Amino acid sequence: MQNNFWFSADKIMKILVSIIILFCNISAFFSQDNPLIIRTKFLPDQLWLDNNGVHLNAHGAGILFHKGIYYMYGEHKLAGETVGKIAVHCYSSVDLYNWKDEGAALMTSDNPNSEISEGCIIERPKVIYNKKTNKFVMWFHLELKNQLRKSGRSGVAVSDKPSGPFEYLHSVRPNAGYWPINVTPEQKASLVEAQKLAGTSFIGSPHPDRAALPFMARDFAGGQMAKDMTLFVDDDGKAYHIFSSEENATLHISELSDDYLSHTGKWARVFEYLWHEAPAICKHDGRYWMLSSNCTGWNPNAARSAVANSIWGPWKDLGNPCTGATPRNHLGPQLTFGGQSTFILPVQGKPGAYIVLFDVWRPENLIASGYVWLPIRFEKNRFSISWLDTWDLSVFKHKN
Repeated sequence: MQNNFWFSADKIMKILVSIIILFCNISAFFSQDNPLIIRTKFLPDQLWLDNNGVHLNAHGAGILFHKGIYYMYGEHKLAGETVGKIAVHCYSSVDLYNWKDEGAALMTSDNPNSEISEGCIIERPKVIYNKKTNKFVMWFHLELKNQLRKSGRSGVAVSDKPSGPFEYLHSVRPNAGYWPINVTPEQKASLVEAQKLAGTSFIGSPHPDRAALPFMARDFAGGQMAKDMTLFVDDDGKAYHIFSSEENATLHISELSDDYLSHTGKWARVFEYLWHEAPAICKHDGRYWMLSSNCTGWNPNAARSAVANSIWGPWKDLGNPCTGATPRNHLGPQLTFGGQSTFILPVQGKPGAYIVLFDVWRPENLIASGYVWLPIRFEKNRFSISWLDTWDLSVFKHKN
């Protein structure tokens, strides 16, 4: 009777060949040429693929850390500027190098009368977690459909899960009927003059004829314009909405309600008529640090940095924090390495470690826009950001 456990030399050879082929396939999968390679480092401004081998589609992003997982929320871009069915895309990661596609966090509405119907513009989504309500709260810059970027509204959505789906609640023009805490008597007295600006169209970039127009008073009754934005939760749980306002001329810092769904009416104007956008903020060694950009549309410019002992200011301008050799894309420190700030991420488990996220905009094909992530180095009275072709979290071995 033939022994079922006996293998001939021919069968053994076939098994060995199969093992060798399998080993070669595994090696090929993890080779540099395979799109699904497991990353172990950051490669700034190189193609960044998700677990499906697709370029990450999360622009103007913010990141939330919750129960051991990082969640990234960003604009889902198409070839053009408007928003399709997916408004905000979500990805998750446990190591910051490799990202899993979690799908749509926020969808546009099929109702043509909805504020977020397909064709609106949704930018710079940020999500924070409210410990009191156990809700995940998303804020974003919203431009209504067919309004040619004149809306300047802030949209709000909530979810019970970090990956969504988020339910759209409403949009607002912030702080209607409230003066900022640093308002002057002259600004209050400008209400009559400001009425002349009603309905006037402006382009949100520096212009000498608009150096001191009373945009804030113009929008006092109906609420302030809110464009490029970020969210920040302080150590005491208080949350703040920081956004470019007044036709991009001045930044506003606004306190959010305890449930993070609305504004309290307490707010301040900072960098008056200095034309900042793309704000990002963090807290380090008890002080508040801000990164922002000039207003040059899709084109890169020199980044700006600032520091304050209080979230309300006064803020001290620190100039361009970018330093170092010109990177391979030839857009060096004076052009923020070709990027524009969107978020400053605290690295969990590494006190004093922060990563700044930049978008590299490609307006001719926005879905192909890239990402530059670089570590921040804090010094006594400033911080710096230097180009690195490749880096990993080991750069944070020593506290800044």
